Amino acid sequence: MAQLTRLSSSLKMGIVGMANVGKSSTFNMLSKQSVPAENFPFCTIDPNQAVVKVPDPRFDYLCQIFKPKSQVFSTLSIIDIAGLVKGASEGYGLGNEFLAHIQAVDGLYQVVRAFEKEKIVHTEGTMDPIRDLQIISEELMAKDYQFVSKRVDEFSKKIKKYEANKNVSVEAREMVEQYKVLQKCDELLKKKQWVRYQKWTDQEQIQLRKIQLLTAKPSIYLINLSKEDHDAYVAKKQNKYAKPIEQWVTKNSPDSKIVYYSVENQEQQQLLDQIIIAGYDLLGLIRFFTVGSDEVRSWTVKKNIKAPQAAAAIHSDFEKGFVNAEVMSFDKFKKLGDNALDNYEKKFSKEGKDYIVKDGDIIHFKTKSFK
Repeated sequence: MAQLTRLSSSLKMGIVGMANVGKSSTFNMLSKQSVPAENFPFCTIDPNQAVVKVPDPRFDYLCQIFKPKSQVFSTLSIIDIAGLVKGASEGYGLGNEFLAHIQAVDGLYQVVRAFEKEKIVHTEGTMDPIRDLQIISEELMAKDYQFVSKRVDEFSKKIKKYEANKNVSVEAREMVEQYKVLQKCDELLKKKQWVRYQKWTDQEQIQLRKIQLLTAKPSIYLINLSKEDHDAYVAKKQNKYAKPIEQWVTKNSPDSKIVYYSVENQEQQQLLDQIIIAGYDLLGLIRFFTVGSDEVRSWTVKKNIKAPQAAAAIHSDFEKGFVNAEVMSFDKFKKLGDNALDNYEKKFSKEGKDYIVKDGDIIHFKTKSFK
């Protein structure tokens, strides 16, 4: 599957869903931050953002061994976005504002309500998780289609002027490349197909990262059950909504993860950790560690990054002055046991500029200074 998120380590997950499905309560649980979560549609008007710790037992182990003066863990930014209603792409509810907020994030936690409760009003009048999934999907496709078709028309007129003036500038060539991608997206969206689930060349992926379409964003589906239903699901892996939801996701979002949970259950830290880690992984992020008695730090970088670019996460000058990287996997370090501090520095391997950083690497960068 094409990775269409931005090539950055500062990525964000957005919590989306229909109004009154438990989005803000989910945000509260993940962030321990107090935001409105009343039984009222659109109680979240401005997106609330939290920066949460990414749980990692490897980081905890390194801190236990080094006992550093400073401990800096990796984080994930999560944004709670106002509830969506049918017709949002046409401006209903908080439609345009809602969809603009989605455009600002890189991946989606889609919260789906799968429990009956008369006191919690659904904006569609009844509770139907498959209908809700379909509404969200169709609204995102409709908004993308509006954007793409308008951009295709604008680019077509500009390109004709470029051709008439025999303009072959970098700007003109760039517009032609993006225009071709937009035309392809236009055809896909007319057929109600998500952009993410198509085959794209490397060059096309570069253009798509610039456009940041809603249907290019990866998703995790968070299925919000009642406490009783979730307890039953944990015990027997059964729920009357589970099979149709899983069938819908398999058909429409085949690489997406599904997590069953309950906002009514406050004793589920392990599950909340799983949701945070799943969001981090969804964005194509990994961690490497720098260690010492002064500080143990977990650094966030994109998968498949080379050592000099990973060094830039620490300081941009480290990439420019990169000499080599002394690397040890976390697993190798842990095998050294309680006496690791006595001889771990002799166990590093030296790697050059083409080394691909792996999740969990412990790295010391050697750099040269320059003016």
